[in-house]
Amino acid sequence: MQQLTAYAQNVVADISNRYGVSQDAVITLLVAVNNGGGTQAQFSHPELGGMGQWSSGGMTMVGDMFNNGLKYTVSNICGELSSQLAQNQMFPPAPQPKFAPSSSQSQSQSSGGYGGTSFSVQGGFGGGSSWPAELGSPSSTGSQNNLRYAVFPQTRRLAIDMNGQITVYDIGDHNIGGFSQQQGGDQSITFTSQYGTVRVADLPVVPMDGNSDQQAPAPAPEFIPQEEPSQAPGPAQNSGPSMSSDEVFSLIEKLADLHSKGILSDADYESKKAELLSRL
Repeated sequence: MQQLTAYAQNVVADISNRYGVSQDAVITLLVAVNNGGGTQAQFSHPELGGMGQWSSGGMTMVGDMFNNGLKYTVSNICGELSSQLAQNQMFPPAPQPKFAPSSSQSQSQSSGGYGGTSFSVQGGFGGGSSWPAELGSPSSTGSQNNLRYAVFPQTRRLAIDMNGQITVYDIGDHNIGGFSQQQGGDQSITFTSQYGTVRVADLPVVPMDGNSDQQAPAPAPEFIPQEEPSQAPGPAQNSGPSMSSDEVFSLIEKLADLHSKGILSDADYESKKAELLSRL
């Protein structure tokens, strides 16, 4: 077993107690994260579901593929170990190997009855020139057939490139731990976070500059208020066909007769009479 510093032994014991896994499992992850330059790890341990893979800000895969709780535990432990490796001396200096970073690592896991396919993963910053510049630098990217993804933790965005069409999503407070694409059916894309498995389609879509420009044709409502003045001649109806005084008085007498018989109310009678008198 690889030698650890006294500080690292204390860290391993603390993580083991907090997460309920053996110190041997924690050391396995520590060595794997160290070998992956602090940004990714490939490991194998029976307590961790057998063979697995972790990428900072990207995916976490374990052999027990339906065990989301185990994925979350592995992701958290690897995240803590990555921070410790970046800030403290975890291994004695002498045997420390010279790390030659690998540009990308990929691992495909399959198991009978599991309908998802993992993405190949590229860890670390960079490789984001094909993504919208306003998103910043991706912490991890991945690809599967005609689909690519990139996670941008600084702007809290997730970009999905499907057949050359990029859609950007707001990831909110999700700490993304792994991606998979459902095979068959709706081929939905999911990822794991501290809240479990989440469908990408359930995230809010963020309109980019190119989409927001489509809202420019707003002047249309200006035509509506310009049509209203054309209705101004309405009062001309009051000066409708003129009537002779005899006709007016004859109609008033008829209204009075209807009023006296109780057919017209006082208000109706006065209203109609005033209307007739206005025609004189």
